[in-house]
This record gives sequence, C-alpha cells and structure tokens, in this order.
Amino acid sequence: MSTPKNPFEIARETLRLLAARRTAPTPDNYLTIYHEIAGTKAVGHVFPEPQLRALANALPKESPDQLRLARLLDEAIKGANWDDYKKHLADFIAALVESQKLGWSELIADLLRQWDAKHPGLTSARKRESLEHVLTSSGSNPDTLYTRLQSLLRSWGNGKDGELGDALPADSGEAATPASETTPANAAPSNSLLPELRELFAYTLETAMATQLIESPPLSVAAKELANDIRSARTPAQLKEFLTRLKRFAFKLELLAEDRAELRNSLLGLLRLLVDNVTELVLDDHWLHGQIEVVRDIIDKPLSQHALDDAERRLKEVLFKQAQLKASVSEARDAIKHMLAGFVDHLADFADATSDYHDKIENCATKISAAKDISDLETVLGEVMRETRNIQINAQRSRDELRITQQQVQESEARIKELEHELAATSDLVRHDQLTGVLNRRGLEEIFGKEMARASRHETTLCIALLDIDNFKKLNDSLGHDAGDEALIHLARVCRDTLRPQDTVARYGGEEFIILLPDTSLDDATTALTRLQRELTKKFFLHGNDKVLITFSAGVTPLQANDTQASALKRADGAMYNAKQTGKNRVIAAN
Repeated sequence: MSTPKNPFEIARETLRLLAARRTAPTPDNYLTIYHEIAGTKAVGHVFPEPQLRALANALPKESPDQLRLARLLDEAIKGANWDDYKKHLADFIAALVESQKLGWSELIADLLRQWDAKHPGLTSARKRESLEHVLTSSGSNPDTLYTRLQSLLRSWGNGKDGELGDALPADSGEAATPASETTPANAAPSNSLLPELRELFAYTLETAMATQLIESPPLSVAAKELANDIRSARTPAQLKEFLTRLKRFAFKLELLAEDRAELRNSLLGLLRLLVDNVTELVLDDHWLHGQIEVVRDIIDKPLSQHALDDAERRLKEVLFKQAQLKASVSEARDAIKHMLAGFVDHLADFADATSDYHDKIENCATKISAAKDISDLETVLGEVMRETRNIQINAQRSRDELRITQQQVQESEARIKELEHELAATSDLVRHDQLTGVLNRRGLEEIFGKEMARASRHETTLCIALLDIDNFKKLNDSLGHDAGDEALIHLARVCRDTLRPQDTVARYGGEEFIILLPDTSLDDATTALTRLQRELTKKFFLHGNDKVLITFSAGVTPLQANDTQASALKRADGAMYNAKQTGKNRVIAAN
C-alpha cells in the first residue's frame, strides 16, 4: 500500500490503524497515529503558565525546604519546563506528606516512660499540670502539639517543669502558679532569663547580622525588623510567627551566600582566564612571568586574608627586585650606547683628519713637482713626514680606543647576561615556598612532570609520598601560629638533611608535604620515610624556652602505568588517611 498523501487518505488510514491496533479512539491517540502516518510533528500545547503559577503560589512556604522547592517551581515555570515542574511538584507533595508523618506512637511511649520515671523536684501533680497546659494551649494544630510535647518531655528529662513556649510573662493572660513545695527551685531562673535571651537575640540580629548585610539593604532591614519582633513577642503564637519569619530569613541568607560564592568563583574564573591569556601573549617576557606566577599561585588556592597578605608581600618583593634589575640592565645598555656613540664620533674625526692628510699630501706632491732645488724638496719632505707622523699617531690612538671600547662592550654584555640570569632566578623564587624554602605546588608540577618522563624513559620506579604533620591544629591553638610556622620550617630542614640529593621535597599546602623518590622501590621508599620519622623524633625545635617535638603520618605509593599526578597523589592521600586513622606517626604503603 502506498503512503497516504492527502488529509482524507491520512484520516482514513488513521481510523483503520486505530481499529487494527485495538486502540481507544481518544483525541490524543488519533493525533498520535495521524502525525505518525503523515510524518509530521504534533503541535505542542500552550504552556499554562498563569494556572501553574497560581498553583505554586498557593503552596505553603513556611520552611527553608519549602521555599527552596517554591523557587525551583518558579524557575521551571519561567523555562516552560513540564518535566522539571512535575518533578519539583512531586518533591513538594512528598515533603508535605513526610512532614505529616509524626511519630505519635514513639512520642506516647516516651511520655509514659517519662511519666513513670522519677525526676528530682518534679511530682506527678506538677507533671499533670504541665501536660494539661500544653494540651489546652496547643489548639487543634497537630504539628504544634507534637513539637510542644517533645519539648515538654525534654524538660522533664532535664529536671524542669515546662518548655519554652509555656514560660509566659505575667501580662500574657496566663495565671501565675504560686510557689509551693511542688515548684522546683530552678524553674524561676528559667523564666527570669527570657527577657535577657530575647534582648540578646535582638542584639545579635541588629549588630552581628544587620551590619554584615550592608551590601544587601532588604536583608539588613529584615534583620532589624526581626529584632523588633523578638523584643515584642510575648505569647506562643507570636513566638511561632517569629520562628517562621526567622526560618525564611535564614533561607534568604543561604541564597545570598550561594550567590556570593558563585560571584566569587566567576570572578576567580575570569581572572584565571585573563592570566592564562596574558601568559600566552608574553611567552618570552621573563619580566612579567614572575608576577603572573604569583597571581596564579593565589587563585589556585582557597582565598584567605593570610594567603592574600603573603601573596602581596611576595609580589612586592618580586616587583622590587625586578625594578632593580631593570634599572641595572637599562644602565648597562645606555653605557654601551654611549660608548658606541663616542667611538662613532671619534671615527668621524679620524675620517676628517684622514681627508685633510690626503689634501696635504696632494699639496706636497704639487710642491715637489714645482721644486727647483734640493732645499725646496727638503722643506716639502719635512712637511710630508710631519703630516704622516700625525696621521700615524691618530690611527694608533683610534686603535687603542677601539680596543678599550670593545672591552667595555664585552664587559657590559656580560653584565647584562648576569643581570638577566639573576632576573630569571628571581622569577623562579615564585616556584618555592617562601616559608620553608622547598618547592611549592607550581614548582612541584614542573619537577613531577620531569621525573615522570625520566622514570618512563629509563623504566625505573618513582615513588610519591604524602606527609601530614600530626595534631597540627592543636599545635597552632596551644602555642600560636608562629610555632606552627617553626614546625613547618623544622620538618622541611630535617627532610633536606635526611633524604638524598636527588629526592624532591615540596610543600603541598598547609601542613602537607610531597616527597618524590626516584629510582626507589616501594619497600625502600617506606624504609626512607620511616627513617625520616626516627630522625624527626630525635630532633626538637625550640619555641621560646619550650622544646617541641612533632611527628607526621605518611602514605607512599609507586607511580603506575597511565598514572597522572592527581591519581598518584589520590592513592598516597588515601594511604596517609589510613595512617591517621590507625594511630598516627606511621607510614602506610599503597600499590
């Protein structure tokens, strides 16, 4: 049968296939088969944005999760994305259902246990009074009742007779319970602290939060409004309303933090792209490479004020040294230019003198031709000898000056090469850790690539060790960051003194160090690290008048086929983590 072409044939064939496939003759099924036969696409339905937005607006938004899901629904509506909308709506409904699943059986069982348990200062009558107060003041809201019962049971477990929502001031309409033998001694201080707690909370919102949100005026105003609300809250309903608004405020703070983090990452990405582009444009500019490496080292690490201050100091040091070297090179080149200019001027004078000499010789030749006796020839000959002697002296002087100038030029060129070598060395300083003097991450990447290539070319074993100082945070907290810096310097020094000259030591970050051991088996590498641990335990470093002993945990692994720096370090890091978990101050190998 030929393929139907006109609408009548397509419609007839559609009805036939509906009957043949035993498909219900619904409009959707008819359209599906019709477009299947015609080879066309069905026209999509208009996205009902107003209806869906009205549905989303009707959903509750009383918790951070609900606010988050509401935002996702709004994004799906803006993008006219049915699938995302259905998914997020299903998540919303599931969350609502889950929130309604209150563990009443466990709560009632816990209530019975707490009722029968003996609590110092709490009698059965007092427990009954507190329970009746919670039941009558919670209304018909099961969520509120469940929460307040939980709070009541926690207060019983702590030897108290109520929960925060029940501790109302005298002007709230609740009758004050007179003091009696059934009232615990520690209940009064709890109630008396409420105004101070409200004021402390309000002060935190006004001072700590609002001042930190100056760049976000709406949130700053919201923080101040919350501070006023908590000051005026007196009833459980007011406290509940405040709690709801506080949760919304916290969710907005979370969104603000996410936005700021995204903005910071975008700016760092832009800066990283700019640095990479500048690096490509100035491949041969050694003057700029040192500065670029410092900036690259900053953006590759987590941002902190300490890191920025350290980077600023390093960058200023590089700029200062480079400025000195630039001035010296410029002076050397100017000296060469001055010497060459003077020599050119001298050559011009010599050329003028030579031209005068030729003129005078021609004049003497004319006189010789016109001479009539010997006396005339003697006079002309004396003049020729005198001019020849003068030109000889000038030529000798020019030769000597040429030699001196040549020597000065050679000395200046040698000085320029020396300065340029010093400049290159200055730029290389950014490949070393300024604190310990060992390689930093940038320098490690270069050496790692070379050692990997050498190990592959010679088919030798390259082992990688990752070291981490034990209890470094405790050392910083107890003795200060200066002691922590001294510990890092001490470890780097012991590593250089103990390991072989061909071994490479690099500071990987914080208290972590990387050691590359070329031409070393895994067993020998483990032995070398263990020997390094023994040497470290024999050597103390002084912090003030205190002797400080440090240890480290290490993981070591051999370089495998198809390994990258990241994959090898990941294995070494896993082994080091196991060393930390199994007691610290040990070395664990990982194949």
